[in-house]
Amino acid sequence: MSLELTEVVKSFKDDLVLDGVTLTVDKGQTLVLFGPSGAGKTVLLRLVAGVIEPDAGRILIDGKDMRGVEPEYRGVGMAFQNFALFPHMSAMENIASPLTARQLGASAIRSGVDALARLLKIDHVLTHYPRELSNGQKQRTALARALAGQPELLLLDDPLRNVDAKLRFEMRLELPRLLKSQNATVVYVTQDYKEAMALGDRIAVMNHQGIQQYGTPEDIYMRPAHSDIARLFGDPVINLLDVVPERSANDVMIRLSGQPLTIGEHYAHTVSMPCVLGVRPEAVQFADEGTPGSFPVKVEAETPLNEKTVTLMLTAGNREIMMSRPAGTPGPATGTAHITVDLHNAVLFDHGTGTLIESSNSKTGLHGEVA
Repeated sequence: MSLELTEVVKSFKDDLVLDGVTLTVDKGQTLVLFGPSGAGKTVLLRLVAGVIEPDAGRILIDGKDMRGVEPEYRGVGMAFQNFALFPHMSAMENIASPLTARQLGASAIRSGVDALARLLKIDHVLTHYPRELSNGQKQRTALARALAGQPELLLLDDPLRNVDAKLRFEMRLELPRLLKSQNATVVYVTQDYKEAMALGDRIAVMNHQGIQQYGTPEDIYMRPAHSDIARLFGDPVINLLDVVPERSANDVMIRLSGQPLTIGEHYAHTVSMPCVLGVRPEAVQFADEGTPGSFPVKVEAETPLNEKTVTLMLTAGNREIMMSRPAGTPGPATGTAHITVDLHNAVLFDHGTGTLIESSNSKTGLHGEVA
């Protein structure tokens, strides 16, 4: 079941929430809506579900215009943040309700409920009523109910928000497999960038009133359309350093701590233009003094984070730069050191607007070699 939104607008009194949103979700695809609270993610889901109607624009499900079509006739499964569980039913009865509506046999209903309950770690509370469940258990019960009906279009509003860290990690692995096995078309809301990267075939990054960027997880991470988006994806956060590209004898370069670094002729149009260089912390490495392209830094602090070590350093210009390297990789924890920066996947943003600056070869990043 495909989903298409065209120029969708929604306001509440004088508050414009969605301003001309257009996107397409192909059959069997998972689209993640990612953005801060208040960006309109839940409103968009409610529009698709038919709980509210758009002020303008069209919503098509499998090519059919949904204007005026009631929620129960849209073939949509939903799990929203407010749980919306039937208070007079146990967790098992809530999960089973879409299966009961299809008049399946008792054994089929029980096996379906048990499988989902085990996956979501709520099999021990199936006899409990909503008032007896924690918020995390309520959320997982609502998710199980939405999945049980195996709808062709599934709308999930931050379904792991109240789940503990261990289960959240497990569900990032298990949930995509389950969704793929059901061949469901999914629109999934989250404020967790790791969840967005793990679950989404496509990600729509939303801000207030609209979509800032739409693409694959790799697109969003490697080629963020704005420096604000770049900050949202990655831990530790991307390094953003003010630079002014220069013309060298043979190429175009930037300088970090006075060291010239080649960024490539395809950035000739940025010469003398104030820019912001975006470099992921994993692209920064310690190097021996004298290594071509290396430059000195002062190591300020080192933080071990289980699988990685994050190091905060200051350049010669007293600018902060962070490095992320695998745990156990040797490197100084204090004092003076030298580093190199791999610019192959670095990006340039306009200093004034924050928007991504495309190279003359827009399919690449800087692809510069260290000078």
